[in-house]
Amino acid sequence: MYIGRDLTALQMIPKQQWKDSELAFFHHALQQVTPYLNAEGQTMHREIVEEIEARGGLQRNEATYTNGTRVFYE
Repeated sequence: MYIGRDLTALQMIPKQQWKDSELAFFHHALQQVTPYLNAEGQTMHREIVEEIEARGGLQRNEATYTNGTRVFYE
């Protein structure tokens, strides 16, 4: 289950200020409904993908005691 800011709140701030978990969650959610997105939804998904790419992807470089190398949004 996703616990975080909803899309309405996130639309008010630039994608550069989104957390990795927010980018990961909404990328996954929009990816699942891609065939049904209108032009605005497709643009939003593209912007999310571009921000993920600008950050170098969503993989962490090192695992820690409490975190693995994947970003989890649950």
